[in-house]
Amino acid sequence: MSALDVVVDSAVVAKRNLIKIKRVPDLLVATTLSPIMFVLLFAYVFGGAIDPTGGGAAYREFLIAGIFAQTVVFGAVITGAGLAEDVRKGIIDRFRSLPMAPSAVLTGRTLSDVVNNVLVLIVMSLTGLLVGWRINTSFLEALWGYLLLLIFAYAISWVLAFIGLLVPSPEVVNNASFIVIFPLTFVANTFVPLDTLPGPLRVFAEWNPVSSVTEAARNLFGNPDPDPNAVEPTVWSLAHPELYTLIWAAAVLVVFVPLANMQYRRAASR
Repeated sequence: MSALDVVVDSAVVAKRNLIKIKRVPDLLVATTLSPIMFVLLFAYVFGGAIDPTGGGAAYREFLIAGIFAQTVVFGAVITGAGLAEDVRKGIIDRFRSLPMAPSAVLTGRTLSDVVNNVLVLIVMSLTGLLVGWRINTSFLEALWGYLLLLIFAYAISWVLAFIGLLVPSPEVVNNASFIVIFPLTFVANTFVPLDTLPGPLRVFAEWNPVSSVTEAARNLFGNPDPDPNAVEPTVWSLAHPELYTLIWAAAVLVVFVPLANMQYRRAASR
């Protein structure tokens, strides 16, 4: 098959998944309500404690990029759960019987989730504006910040695609992903500055790619640390967060795109 055939087939599969969201709006509601609640809870429950002098206003600006990063990472679970469900229902076997590019199923699935993440980021941005968050940089810088979040999320979706084809059910995907993703997104600079973490956790958080994509988004949105005495990070991963995020995304894609495609062939033949 030609590259054009792969693109067309991937677009068809992506359309199929987007139509599913339209017909099952609970999927979109679930992915948007959760981050909205996180924004409101962290902004107003913890904001005053972390930033008491400003009533939490500075913390709310600091918070939003972390909520963005956490949400797009958790959003990748939709990829794994959807593929696990397709395997269980025999839909993957039906795809295998069609004259289509094998790689189109996974490519279309992950691309449709990029569209879902765009919708979620729009909803979250509007919620952030309502609680006082502002973008203090140029349009192009802010756009690059959003693109970095989507690139990172796209890479993580291939990890969950591999897991979704490997495990027996969507429930296992959700439970296994939660065990890994939850600490990964919390042991980072998503919600608190790294200075507050103890030694070993701080080292892990400094090299955690979730910290780098969060730091990059904060810099590109112009949302600094609310602590007036905060100093610029010196560790390489956070001193160059954009590059470090891209390196991680590229490494994940190089490893998990072929792994997921191999697992697709095995899962479809069960």
